[in-house]
Amino acid sequence: MRLDPQDRDIIQATQAGLPMTERPYRDIAATVGLSEPDVIARMQALQARGVIRRVALAPNHYRLGMTANGMTVWDVEDTRVAELGALVGALDFVSHCYERPRALPVWPYNLFAMVHGSSRAEVENKRARIVTLLGDACRASDTLYSKRILKKTGLRLSDRKD
Repeated sequence: MRLDPQDRDIIQATQAGLPMTERPYRDIAATVGLSEPDVIARMQALQARGVIRRVALAPNHYRLGMTANGMTVWDVEDTRVAELGALVGALDFVSHCYERPRALPVWPYNLFAMVHGSSRAEVENKRARIVTLLGDACRASDTLYSKRILKKTGLRLSDRKD
């Protein structure tokens, strides 16, 4: 899959994040020499092609006072993981929730839900709500707490050499 020069310019202009302005797509358009509707249409087309996976907000939880971050992991019935994952993911204190394959015999967990709090006690209280929600469908669980901040970035394109 090849990118035309304008799509590549849009990706390079957005790969570190959208501008924190009132009209970010207009500002990107000015940077790449296109109209705002053209940038939006091209980004939608790139997303439809799978080049861009999603455009989403990624808050810095530490700056928001959420310094206890626990990835809760759950061993739930495979036949119910999609149903239960949707319920857990809809909780207002879960930032992301997803299914992953087990790595038996060492790793029995197939459902993951990130929970943030201002303390471990807050995270554990939220985790207890998930325990209640999952009920008998949950066979085991654990919470993995962050020890440090990892800078997460996606693929980055290098500067184009014309």
